Amino acid sequence: MSFELISPNTLRDALDLLDVDDPSIRPFSGGTALRLMMKSGVFSPSKLVVLRGIPDLSGIEISDDGSLTIGALSTLAEVETSALVARQVPVLAGALKHLSNRRVRNVARIGGAIAHGDPHMDLPPLLSALNAEVIVESRNGRRHIAVEDLVIGYYETLLEPDELIVALRIPAQDDWHSAYRKVTARSADDWPALGVATSISHEGKEIRDIRLVVGAATERPTRLDISEGVLRSEGVAGLPRAVEAAMESVEVMDDSHGSATWKKALLGVELRRSVEEILGRNA
Repeated sequence: MSFELISPNTLRDALDLLDVDDPSIRPFSGGTALRLMMKSGVFSPSKLVVLRGIPDLSGIEISDDGSLTIGALSTLAEVETSALVARQVPVLAGALKHLSNRRVRNVARIGGAIAHGDPHMDLPPLLSALNAEVIVESRNGRRHIAVEDLVIGYYETLLEPDELIVALRIPAQDDWHSAYRKVTARSADDWPALGVATSISHEGKEIRDIRLVVGAATERPTRLDISEGVLRSEGVAGLPRAVEAAMESVEVMDDSHGSATWKKALLGVELRRSVEEILGRNA
């Protein structure tokens, strides 16, 4: 396999190298997924634009409004161990401890992990439940995309070939409380067979608002809109009906991690547990 490796020093130089009409030119940050695709012959690049030398794409900071901004080149390990992340979004720090192994987390970058669009991942459903967005740039300017909307299909995203994720923004959680429950077929840090992310704004056992997202078992992170509506109107008393609605409405996939029947049963169990965990923890 023959390709050109280019290492720009600025974001503008990197954007100038990307081509909307040539998807064989790819940005390269951690490369944990891209190198596997190249090794297996799924992808053969003509050019790899190495982003690691661009200082503007790193760092973690809190804005005046309480939102957390994470540079796209921050490694998963840096996010996992960040005191700012632990304080503002503890559920994210906790989830990262079981996302793959430490060798991968030391190399993989959060921007690349989100941009990859792999449905078998922990971050997309969790970040969707947190109402997070990615900040995306191209030569034509900047735009913001909700993580919930970013993945549109199996390894498909809204990103154009000439666009880069430059940062992840998680809004202030204020009175929101969150949980992420992951089920694997093998070790705890394996790819999830099912991931359920739950964020609830509540007072005691009274649910004011709720965001429920399922991932890994589905083609893309999927909001459980019907279940959310049940819990908003009926509160915790409606949990059995919300669980039933989720199991009936979500289309799950058979794959090497388990059957669709098994995953659908897991969805019911983990959805109930996640709601009970949050309400019990913060009652």
